[in-house]
Amino acid sequence: MDNRNNIPYIIFLSIVAALGGILFGYDTAVISGTTTDVASQFGLDDISKGWYVGCALVGSIIGVAVAGLMSDYLGRKKTMLISAVFFSVSAIGCCICEGFNDLVAYRIIGGLGIGIVSIVSPIYISEISPARIRGTMVSLYQLAVTLGLMLAYLVNYLILSNAPEVEAAGFIKWAFVDEMWRGMLGSETVVTLLFFIILFMIPESPKWLMVKKREQEAMKVFGRLRCDEAGAREEFSITKSSIDGEVKSEWSALMHPGIRRAVLFGCAIAILGQFMGVNAVLYYGPDIFADAGLASKDSSFSTVLVGLVNMLTTVLAVFIIDKVGRKKLIYWGVSSMIICLLCIAGYFAFGSALGISPVVLLILFLMYIFSQAISISAVVFVLLSEMYPNKVRGIAMSIAGLSLWVGTYLIGQFTPWCMTNLTPAGTFLFFAVMCLPYMYIMWKKIPETTGKTLEEIEAYWKQ
Repeated sequence: MDNRNNIPYIIFLSIVAALGGILFGYDTAVISGTTTDVASQFGLDDISKGWYVGCALVGSIIGVAVAGLMSDYLGRKKTMLISAVFFSVSAIGCCICEGFNDLVAYRIIGGLGIGIVSIVSPIYISEISPARIRGTMVSLYQLAVTLGLMLAYLVNYLILSNAPEVEAAGFIKWAFVDEMWRGMLGSETVVTLLFFIILFMIPESPKWLMVKKREQEAMKVFGRLRCDEAGAREEFSITKSSIDGEVKSEWSALMHPGIRRAVLFGCAIAILGQFMGVNAVLYYGPDIFADAGLASKDSSFSTVLVGLVNMLTTVLAVFIIDKVGRKKLIYWGVSSMIICLLCIAGYFAFGSALGISPVVLLILFLMYIFSQAISISAVVFVLLSEMYPNKVRGIAMSIAGLSLWVGTYLIGQFTPWCMTNLTPAGTFLFFAVMCLPYMYIMWKKIPETTGKTLEEIEAYWKQ
């Protein structure tokens, strides 16, 4: 069947859905360049600063919690449109808000968009993609996330570097010179509007249409995804057999012992992945580099390098994930992460006394980012989008995604406290230790899904 797929059209649809990942990444990383100015302007202590960073994650948790039900009820396409609206309201509101509470409220709205799109975009891509290239297509979403991270770091750096030289008045001076954080947060508006408009150009997921018994519409979409009618009918028949074999109630399906295990293990790898240090670097990179001895401008540029390595490594992952396999990438990448984290902890513990240059720390962080981008970041959304049956994919992925965002919130909220009370060395040592249970679960509990159809993966869990 793979030889009869309309690959250019599938790539186009995947790229459109993946644009949500740019918004996810931008909204996640843009905060790193604003924390110092916002904390100074509003007089925030460590806990309030953590709340400013973590408040969007509260919205993300809520968004993830409802995303599965929304996408299963409204459809994947309409749910992505709703997330685009949330992103637009957040970007504009953060730029023009008056007080700290207003800023927090708009960040939470943006978090709703992040949580929703982090579930629905990978689901949509996985449901339109053939097994042979599904990992590559879903990885486009993670690539878009890293592109969003890179754009955020770059925008922050450009605004910070050029603000003293900008001659402007009125709104431009207020948002991009006097209170630069407004321009950083508001610049996301351009991408949000593009995402909203281009979503009208894609069809609904055919597998969702099949679940909703809209079989004529589903057949039309299958016809556009496949190059001939025979291929479309074969895909239609396989999907129909899988859905007809499922229990009628979504919640009953979740209680099937095999599916319950799949959800449990999905939750485990989702939450553990957040306690391995990735988001601590993304959220607090400038602060960490500044504390290590880099000047403000240098620390901001260092985060641009982090974003660049993250993005380029994800490009590599896109091309190899379906060739190397999900689990091998995890084994090699996480092993490298452990080594890098131990070296980073050692730098913070002994680097100053030994007179080691902060550039060494930057190199270690770049190696760490390479290791995580080629493994856990590239694989997690692929696995979560393909592990569950058609009928309950939205709800099951929401449950696993909820665990991911709870972990992300906890890291965003408590990293400042950990850096102060556990010391940076103790914090990164903790991240290294948390890699071990993640490796065990991937080794013993998660099957290799590379090259398997969604229906074959579903059959594995039900055996």
